[in-house]
Amino acid sequence: MYLCSMNALQILRQRYGLGEARALYELIMERRFGLSRTDILLGKDTTLSAEDKAELEIIVDRVAKGEPVQYVLGCADFCGREFLVGPGVLIPRPETQELVRLVEQHLALGSTVLDIGTGSGCIAITLALAGYEVTALDVSDVALSFARRNAERLGAEVEFVKGDILKEKSEKLKVKNNSNLPKETENESNSDYSLFTFHFSLDAIVSNPPYICESEASAMDGNVLDHEPHLALFVPDHDPLLFYRAISEFGLEHLAADGLLFFEVNRAYAEQVAELLLQKGYRETKIVKDQYDNNRFVWARKIQD
Repeated sequence: MYLCSMNALQILRQRYGLGEARALYELIMERRFGLSRTDILLGKDTTLSAEDKAELEIIVDRVAKGEPVQYVLGCADFCGREFLVGPGVLIPRPETQELVRLVEQHLALGSTVLDIGTGSGCIAITLALAGYEVTALDVSDVALSFARRNAERLGAEVEFVKGDILKEKSEKLKVKNNSNLPKETENESNSDYSLFTFHFSLDAIVSNPPYICESEASAMDGNVLDHEPHLALFVPDHDPLLFYRAISEFGLEHLAADGLLFFEVNRAYAEQVAELLLQKGYRETKIVKDQYDNNRFVWARKIQD
């Protein structure tokens, strides 16, 4: 039996509560069936074809079981644009939009930027479309595949490279040539690597790296924990600053004099990240709150060479 709108809302409400269920239903109707909130109020969602009702039933069942609606629909919003997402790539968060705005506030257009841990490419592509010269790095073939497709769809010029920032040594970073990346693959372990070196100094590095401690997993919502890539989420409890240390050291080698470093951080470790950057020799280190009044971002300037 096909779902009507009331049945769909009731099913979603059982897991998410009325307010979130309505928001999810409106999102599904808009993205998959082209119906606005006004259309729903006018009852147009009750006149779907039999084929559309069958599809709605499948979508609602998947979302009600905890699968992220962005994965079910295959897309997520970021800075007013639609980005393709799916299993293996982190879903863009609203807070990360604030990270992009922070970069735009402090960095001149045309500057060279490296986005480390690009995921869907949302940061890199948004900055490239704003007028920056962007290179984007990720360790995951799956994430890079989504990022490259998003750049092509949105008309952004971004150089995507595969590399593991934790294995970076001196001025060389091990990456795989992006022209040979597979379109879709789950195998991340047997790639042939070459050496990639920046032949220019970067004006800025931006990163939203993994920053959730493993011990925090038990408090997370199941639709995140069970579906989104742990590779992009978690760091060991014994070393929560793992990525910030590696990226800041890379920045000392590759940032130009007065180059900027921008991080999204775990609110519990913002002060420690800021202190780490000062210890590494960065200056003008600042902690910035997000819209929810959490210490969410840290940025700093490299001391002149």
